[in-house]
Amino acid sequence: ALFTIYCKIKGISGCCFFLNVFLPQSTFLGRLRHFIDIIDPSTLFVTESRLRECIKLLDDFKQGNLPPGITDHQLWEAQKVKQAIIHPDTGEKIFMPFRMSGKSIEQVVGLLLPNQTLASTVFWQWLNQSHNACVNYANRNATKPTPTSKFIQGYVGAVTSAVSIAVGLNVLIEKSSKFSPATRLFIQRFIPFPAVASANICNVALMRHNELSEGIDVLDSKGNVVGSSRIAAKHALIETALTRVALPLPIFVLPPIIMAFLEKLPLMQAHRRMMLPVHSLVCLAVFGLSLPLAISLFPQMSEIEASHLEPEIAMATDCKVLTYNKGL
Repeated sequence: ALFTIYCKIKGISGCCFFLNVFLPQSTFLGRLRHFIDIIDPSTLFVTESRLRECIKLLDDFKQGNLPPGITDHQLWEAQKVKQAIIHPDTGEKIFMPFRMSGKSIEQVVGLLLPNQTLASTVFWQWLNQSHNACVNYANRNATKPTPTSKFIQGYVGAVTSAVSIAVGLNVLIEKSSKFSPATRLFIQRFIPFPAVASANICNVALMRHNELSEGIDVLDSKGNVVGSSRIAAKHALIETALTRVALPLPIFVLPPIIMAFLEKLPLMQAHRRMMLPVHSLVCLAVFGLSLPLAISLFPQMSEIEASHLEPEIAMATDCKVLTYNKGL
């Protein structure tokens, strides 16, 4: 079976399978196809019994005890369900709203709503960063325990930075006299991007700061823990932060451009009530594309040369390349 051949070479989580073609996660296309599976909203409704069946099927595969008649498709579906729900470090279920498949789309739509008041800007920034904090925590590298105090610090820092930046920029634009009202409204639609991008960096750094101080586990080619590395933790946080900067870019750039074009159409001008529903649909479509693109920039199980890590880790193994869970 194709599933068996590839997993013997790369391990059960080292690829995805699409249209009878192997797509290794060392390539962007392979990661993109993999994360499209991971964020599939249908995985939110997988029952407990179905999840147990998938886990058992994969365990049977690893042990060479597959029941007769099991197809590659069933194995890939089982892997999809497990990877979308189970945390790779703890082996426990990720709380449903904080899985990547449960990423709250309505928060992004709220951030893009035109004619926002000060109160609505504060509310939507608070809601967005509150959810981001929980997503970052739930999908972190969990090889080391994280104190509750670190979670609280990250939450307060992320929310404070996002609200402060967004409100400050809005006030600056409102007081500016060199822009026409139409220009001010157009620029206001782009205001959330620098707010969210900078806040996302703070969010990741603060929510996962414990990894920098404690380090994260690095694994050899057989999956054995070689040691705990702060250098690998730094790489993991930088890569994750970059995905969070890339995530809102198309969300905040494309919808205003698209809506500026659509608003000029006679149909939209004749039916002004259609503006908000159309705007929301545009935002949803862009978000659905930007999420897998952003988190596909780097593999979840990243690799790093042992020689680039702490000397004690490099001397503890013969493997030249080690792996670690970057988190999502």
